[in-house]
Amino acid sequence: MDRRAFLKNTAILTGASLALRGIGMVFRVYLAAQIGAQGMGLYQLITTVYNLALTVATAGLGIAATRLVTEELALGGGGRLRSLCGKLLVVALAMGLTAAAAQFFGADFAAGAWIKDSRAVPALRILALGLPVAAVASCLQGYFMARRSVTLTTGAQMAEQLLRIALVVVLLPGALAKGLGEACGAVVLAGTAAELFSGGIIWLGYRRDLARVEGNRQLAPARGVGRRLWSIAAPVAATRYVGSALRTLENVLVPGCLALYTASRETALEQFGALKGMAMAVLFFPFSFLSTLSTLLMPEITEAYARGRRRTLEALISRAILITLAVSVPVGGLFTLFASQLGELLFHDAQVGFYIRVLGPVMPFMYLESMVDGILKGINQQLSTFRYSLWDSVARIAMIVLLVPARGMKGFLFVMLVSNLFTGLMNLRRLLAVTGLRIRWGRWVARPVLAFLWGAAAYRALYRPFALSRGLGDSLLPDILLGGAVVGAAYLLGMALTGGVREMVRGEE
Repeated sequence: MDRRAFLKNTAILTGASLALRGIGMVFRVYLAAQIGAQGMGLYQLITTVYNLALTVATAGLGIAATRLVTEELALGGGGRLRSLCGKLLVVALAMGLTAAAAQFFGADFAAGAWIKDSRAVPALRILALGLPVAAVASCLQGYFMARRSVTLTTGAQMAEQLLRIALVVVLLPGALAKGLGEACGAVVLAGTAAELFSGGIIWLGYRRDLARVEGNRQLAPARGVGRRLWSIAAPVAATRYVGSALRTLENVLVPGCLALYTASRETALEQFGALKGMAMAVLFFPFSFLSTLSTLLMPEITEAYARGRRRTLEALISRAILITLAVSVPVGGLFTLFASQLGELLFHDAQVGFYIRVLGPVMPFMYLESMVDGILKGINQQLSTFRYSLWDSVARIAMIVLLVPARGMKGFLFVMLVSNLFTGLMNLRRLLAVTGLRIRWGRWVARPVLAFLWGAAAYRALYRPFALSRGLGDSLLPDILLGGAVVGAAYLLGMALTGGVREMVRGEE
């Protein structure tokens, strides 16, 4: 792949990721204002069950399609491409229909035994209708990745998100008057309709692109597709099935255990919705900025590892970790510093602000875990990351059962803190062991932490007295924007004076 096309695709993916996360964040705020914390809790549980079915329908398909189509094109093919893609799409459709049937006819069981709320049944059945389209779309996205073309799929995702929001705005007010169950049904109906629309766009684009690739080549049947497909997809699917099943079990356990503590299912749903549907959406919004880093550096890390270029590999990994911590430390600090203001401004809920304040200091571990997980997979250590994830899920479930009924949401927050510290440190330990790297305490940790503390001190000593004297102290948005700008400017100055900015841009010298 030529560098110009790579940079173009990177720019498209990065811009789209930022736009989609921004739109999604605005949508979350709107949705929370309409259906409240309890509605967000019910909606989160519905999507938890749906995500399990979605994993069953799509796991491994996109990766397999990308690999098989890439191999076919590398052989100078094109004549067998229609046959190959046709067989891939048949498998995808079969998996999607199987998952859809299981969710549609098992909706009563899932709502009663897992969600423990019959209001979820209509929403689960509506969501099931989109699973075949999601499976086919996943396969076609793999095709376009192999073709080094992301414009169409990115545009389809953007159109899907915008249409979903527009339909929710139209459908939700009338449904909300009938109750939370109907409101969640309207939200997922909008999502399913938007998914069908974007799936249609991708399908039409695939038909046009396939005709261009085939040209005047003589068509021929592709052989051994099933065996090659399952050899690629089966290991990926198996790990994702296990992980998704454990995450589903965890998410359906939490409200039940909270209900034992609060003696109220409604209160438990409110707390669960405020954490998972509101606070976590805020905390992970800035991670889209680091997705650019992942997109740019992961192929280079994989190539350096494959070619045995040890010094290059160490320099790339060190740079990735430095940038991750240099971004996540101030972001986590800012969320901790302005937690109350964010909770009140975005959701008018002090509870959300409390969750953000508790989890803000752990954000560097959350972000580092995601980045190091990607690096490990890029250097063929995916089994290690799966093993740590499996241990973490089992431990989380055990701690939830033991702590949450006795300590409530404080117990679950403790579980989250321990979990993120464990997985982050285990992944980092494995990375250091495999690559021979040593932790650069001064460059990676001390420098961004001290720079942020300097920024926080500047905020307390300079901005707060000025804001209080001008009557800005109780104004939420100015306090967040102006105060955050003071902290950010001081932080960047500190990083620049210590060489951190130069090192992030150019790498270690």
